[in-house]
Amino acid sequence: MVNNYYGSNKDFGAAHERTAVLITNLGTPDRPVCPGLRKYLAEFLSDPRVVEFPRILWKIILNVIIINFRSPKSAAAYRKVWTEQGSPLLVASKHLTENVNRHLGEDQQAFLAMRYGNPSIEKTLKAIHDEGYRKLIVLPMYPQYSASTSASTFDAIAQTYTKQRWLPSFSFISEYHQHPAYIEAIANSILEHWKSNTKSELLLFSFHGIPQRYISNGDPYAQHCETSSRLIAEALGLKANEWQLVYQSRFGREPWLQPYCDKTLQTLPDKGIKSVDVICPGFSVD
Repeated sequence: MVNNYYGSNKDFGAAHERTAVLITNLGTPDRPVCPGLRKYLAEFLSDPRVVEFPRILWKIILNVIIINFRSPKSAAAYRKVWTEQGSPLLVASKHLTENVNRHLGEDQQAFLAMRYGNPSIEKTLKAIHDEGYRKLIVLPMYPQYSASTSASTFDAIAQTYTKQRWLPSFSFISEYHQHPAYIEAIANSILEHWKSNTKSELLLFSFHGIPQRYISNGDPYAQHCETSSRLIAEALGLKANEWQLVYQSRFGREPWLQPYCDKTLQTLPDKGIKSVDVICPGFSVD
């Protein structure tokens, strides 16, 4: 068997200075209907970086139980937030990419790709190659590194390049959880909210959870979330009793990162806390 590698006859010398910035996000179904959700969930939950479970057993559970039960519920949830322009995540990600392009130089351009769904990483990288870009910077929209998000994105990019004959110079931004610009941006968004709304008694930093097992096996995600929360709180001048880190969206029966957001909210009235603000700094676009 002979491998066929994709390539083109572009003038590599003339284009050597052109740089593409690939902005990646998690993804979204094409439409908020059951068939679209089945396809999206199958791709998402089949990723071994997302679900670390014996493959054969997980494939049975996923295709027989989870997709059949979750697709209708997920489709209904997506319909509640769907807009005339389409998926809010895709619309916002496109706007972000357009704004980034306004700040780039003549020989630089930002492109958008989704880890799951469209526009796919593979098709976008092919377009970048065909347009003559010879340097690539990858910026996942995950400030805090996790193997289930950042590393999964890297896997998809690496897999695409196993099919190409020519590889670009490559830079992968794996995290920016304590970058001053990120901390300042989140803090400023909170301050803007407080200017037009009454400041609540407690600020919750709610991050998407992952199984505790992943952390025990060396994933730095929890440490990054803790550092980001502390730095943002310091930038806001908050005291220790004025903010708290929580985790949301647990799935399945095994322990996930704690404290859980929903259970924490249930305990606040007994502590005399009558108002709370919640911010989710874990995704730059959500």
